[in-house]
Amino acid sequence: MKLYIKNMVCSRCKMIVKSELEKLGLQPVSVELGEVELPADIPANKKQEIDNALQAYGFNLIDDKRSRLIERVKNLIVTLVHQPQEGYLKTNLSDYLSRELHHDYTYISNLFTQVEGTTIEKYYIAQKIERVKELLVYDELSLSEIAFQLHYSSVAHLSSQFKKVTGLTPSHFKQLGERKRRPLEEL
Repeated sequence: MKLYIKNMVCSRCKMIVKSELEKLGLQPVSVELGEVELPADIPANKKQEIDNALQAYGFNLIDDKRSRLIERVKNLIVTLVHQPQEGYLKTNLSDYLSRELHHDYTYISNLFTQVEGTTIEKYYIAQKIERVKELLVYDELSLSEIAFQLHYSSVAHLSSQFKKVTGLTPSHFKQLGERKRRPLEEL
């Protein structure tokens, strides 16, 4: 049985969810971003118990298909930006999402905008900018290396997008020394 969980966007989230399920006597087969697989079906009252336990950490069980699809879009984008795989994205984002979700991109895009009040593209850019902020704060990579890692066409493109979203240049952000990052679940 699969459970779908809203706001589960990082490795720590996966650990918390797994731990809470185990406290409730459940042994998940797998725990992925936004999704948990259990070895068997569970009764409705147990689902409510799970939902109550997870709400303490800002998570919610998702029952309707539309919300599950939106969470899967978010989780695919978060994974794409924050845990890039070898080969990254060899196609455009719309083709990638359509292929992974087995839905027409127009449907996914319209549903996402209707539910989230922003476009998939803006959400994707927000995730990339948060990743740039994180990498700038770590101060281990140059701006050129960050642009390359996040597949920007150039440092100028990264800088332009960063300024448009944050109002600051990447170098000014870095000079501020403030960690003006937003948690992933707030994006």
